[in-house]
Amino acid sequence: MKIFLSGSIRGGRQMLHIYVKICSLLQEQGHEVLSSHVADPELEERESVMSEEEIFKRDMGFLEKSECLIAEVSMPSIGVGYEICSALRYGLPVLCLHTMQANVSAMILGNTSPDLVIKQYANDQELQEEIASFLSGMKEIQG
Repeated sequence: MKIFLSGSIRGGRQMLHIYVKICSLLQEQGHEVLSSHVADPELEERESVMSEEEIFKRDMGFLEKSECLIAEVSMPSIGVGYEICSALRYGLPVLCLHTMQANVSAMILGNTSPDLVIKQYANDQELQEEIASFLSGMKEIQG
């Protein structure tokens, strides 16, 4: 499956270790993570030579090719919110994950779209279970 992984970049990289775990987990399961750059510890340095327009076009191009979006939303990010909204407008299934102590935006928590699944997790095991549940539900829909 082609998956868009969304996580905070300019909003703060405190959750990078979780992005790395999610990306690795998805790739180990044979999924193609089109936006694997989100889990790159040197991303900010690599993107420093790109214009904002190049970054936008790259990410929206990846999103258009994706079959779903998985976003870690514990760290507030305008870019992540933009990607989530765009994915929903494209009709893509979206999984938003957050830690139990995160202060998640009401714009995410209050969205009742049937394409949006929001789950909290307390540890790596729960994180993996929520991702597995979301992806298995997608496989059932795709038939």
